[in-house]
Amino acid sequence: MELEEDMDLLDPERLIQCPFVKQHQIRACRFPYHLVKCKESNPEIAKKLATCPFNARHLVPQGDLSNHIMKCSDQALMEQDVVSRFCEPPQEQVKDGSTWQAPPCDEDWETEVSETSKSAFVWGVPNSAINSTTSGQTNSLPSRMRAPETLPYTLSCRANLEY
Repeated sequence: MELEEDMDLLDPERLIQCPFVKQHQIRACRFPYHLVKCKESNPEIAKKLATCPFNARHLVPQGDLSNHIMKCSDQALMEQDVVSRFCEPPQEQVKDGSTWQAPPCDEDWETEVSETSKSAFVWGVPNSAINSTTSGQTNSLPSRMRAPETLPYTLSCRANLEY
């Protein structure tokens, strides 16, 4: 029976009652988000509740916090984690670091750069069209293309500075 209860606690679809508005039944997977919104919507109730140091989802009346801390089921998980970090012997580490080695590389990026064409890159135009020149052109674009007169976007910071 305990295994079934543990599975219920892990079910993301189980319903949890909101500590701010008792009529709210929230799915477990959405509960943290709901807490934030409901806390903002109900500041008077939020002032009266305290957050459990072991689980931020536990909101209890401030007067009951010390009692909740003593009985909180997540306290055992926290203590177990702390004990396991400090009491277990450290695992032996590899002295040289990782044993992974890079495979041999046949690439030579310097020669690849010199082998490629010296022309500028233009989006959507093959290199052969860029390299062909036509008389009377004032830029390096082929005659069927023109340079944009304006950028396709505006800088939002400048728009905010101008009054």
